[in-house]
Amino acid sequence: MKRFYRDVTVAPGEQGHQVLLDGRPLRTPAKQLLAAPNALLAEAIAQEWRQQGDTIRPAAMPLTRLASTAIDRMPTQREAAIEEVVAYADTDLVCYRAAEPFELVQRQHHVWQPLLDWLTHTYGVKLAVTTSILPVAQPAAARARLRSAIEDLSDWPLVGMHMATTALGSLVLGLGLLHGRLDADAALAASLLDELFEIERWGSDVEAERRHEVLRRDVTGAARFLQGLHESRSS
Repeated sequence: MKRFYRDVTVAPGEQGHQVLLDGRPLRTPAKQLLAAPNALLAEAIAQEWRQQGDTIRPAAMPLTRLASTAIDRMPTQREAAIEEVVAYADTDLVCYRAAEPFELVQRQHHVWQPLLDWLTHTYGVKLAVTTSILPVAQPAAARARLRSAIEDLSDWPLVGMHMATTALGSLVLGLGLLHGRLDADAALAASLLDELFEIERWGSDVEAERRHEVLRRDVTGAARFLQGLHESRSS
């Protein structure tokens, strides 16, 4: 789509802080008013639109996409999103460890174990860790408590949490981003720990680099989205 506007501004409205294109309110794909919960997040969304060239590239606007999802889809798809996020408790990558080589075992323990310890301290749950390739059954009480925490999220943070968890392949890392325990770079490095270890040994390839760049864009977008919402709660 060709760029059809010149100026991008932010203004408060009845439903929140609106993004205006040449003075006209930006709308979601479902034609609803795109209004962010606070001026900080609205300004970040506006900046995505300012940075577009002659052609609008939706893939370069993760905050706009997340905001649209929060408005258009999350009210009717909350339960499905919650189910998908909570399901990662059973397959969380930080719970599946290597038995060898020793250097990888040590690296996983050094990076991942503090996150599991933080999870225990924050939520009072302890997830089981295994070196088996077979799925490990997590304690029902731990899963129920994590579900309750996800259910307590309102639509906007749930959207960011869903993006973070699915991109990172980890509920633990997603929660780390949600609480500011991790930034985007640290979360991505933890998610790609095994791959980066192999790249150090054998080198990378173009396909892997492209996939990592897509993941970086998604994780960075989710982190910025959640940070903007956190600033709203803090203000």
